[in-house]
Amino acid sequence: MNTVRSAVSSRAEQAADRIAVLVDDAEPGTRLGTKEELRKRCAVSVGTFNETLRLLQARGLVTLRPGPGGGIFAAEQSPMVRLGNSVLALDAKETDVADAVRIRDALDPLLIEDALWNASPADIARLHRQVEVMGQAVDAADAVAFVHANWQFHAQIAAISPNALLRSLYKNLLDLIESHTLDVRPAGEQPLGDYIAQRHALHRDIVLALERRDRNEALRLIRKHHTSPERPPVTAANAVGP
Repeated sequence: MNTVRSAVSSRAEQAADRIAVLVDDAEPGTRLGTKEELRKRCAVSVGTFNETLRLLQARGLVTLRPGPGGGIFAAEQSPMVRLGNSVLALDAKETDVADAVRIRDALDPLLIEDALWNASPADIARLHRQVEVMGQAVDAADAVAFVHANWQFHAQIAAISPNALLRSLYKNLLDLIESHTLDVRPAGEQPLGDYIAQRHALHRDIVLALERRDRNEALRLIRKHHTSPERPPVTAANAVGP
């Protein structure tokens, strides 16, 4: 059953990508065709095409109009929707995951700056609790759980930012990276357990610096977060790290 559902989803996504190309080439408000015309063009079943339409509408690419002269139309896209769609397009290109990691790393200092001035006591308390979750993964020697807890930590920092554009881009990048991560393996001679213990301590110190509103220390630590020479690769569509 899961295999069948996955195959249907894959066909729906392929059909959505095909119609997305039509949208890119059309002016907003352009009629792309009727449901039946586009379904036949994509050569999929009615059920699969309904899933295709759901995907396209969720991405803000098309609108449906009933009645005579109705059908499927290219939607007017806001800048935020266009940004989201560009990140969704990355998800289809596994070779772009490493670039997504680089962009995420470049955005981290901006989010730290926002957290320094906007984090409430409740926000700091949530970050402390997430660091505890990371510590539990260290104690269990579960590197994959640690990486996912780590990304949740950064998602929580992103949520503090008042900048909706920055929050959206960062969250999409995290989702993209996480969806391609399969495993974590040590590099060099350092045991993986030692590595994640060090990373846990680093994230704990970042929260303490945010709590003290210590800008210099917080930015120093986030730079260390990206330049640590002990970082192991994560086995995924591309190599990514926590």
